[in-house]
Amino acid sequence: MTPTLEAACAAVAVAIRTGNKVLAFGNGGSATQAQHFAAELVVRYKEDRPGLPSIALTCDGAILTACANDYAYDYVFARQVEALGRPGDVALGLSTSGTSPNVVKALEAARARGLVTILVTGSRGAAEAAKWDHGLVVPSAETAHVQEVTLAVLHLLCKAAEDGVRS
Repeated sequence: MTPTLEAACAAVAVAIRTGNKVLAFGNGGSATQAQHFAAELVVRYKEDRPGLPSIALTCDGAILTACANDYAYDYVFARQVEALGRPGDVALGLSTSGTSPNVVKALEAARARGLVTILVTGSRGAAEAAKWDHGLVVPSAETAHVQEVTLAVLHLLCKAAEDGVRS
């Protein structure tokens, strides 16, 4: 495991251990991965334990479409971060390109509110990843490869969250 990934895992573990939550978001395949991650925390990854606080910001059609209609699609996650995020929470952005405007704006909103920011992206997003607390760059520009490695990263973050509860 790289030092950057270890640090991201530690940040998730600390957030969960201290009663905070993880807000996960992304577009398309990354949206489904955000939902998968939140489900693993709320329900169970490997351990039989109480649910852990995580919300996928990709699930509420009314919120997503109201925000897209009233403001712009660029703000569909940022508005939710503003409403739900608290200092000490983790904002977990997923973007194969690293440049999705709505993911970037959500991370900006998270930083402004004192959340820990994590971006998981492909090699095209390396410059964007460097802007956040924990920028995890998959060394590929091919979407399928980035998504495959992202799933493994998310499972490591889930394990860290479960381990954090036991600590």
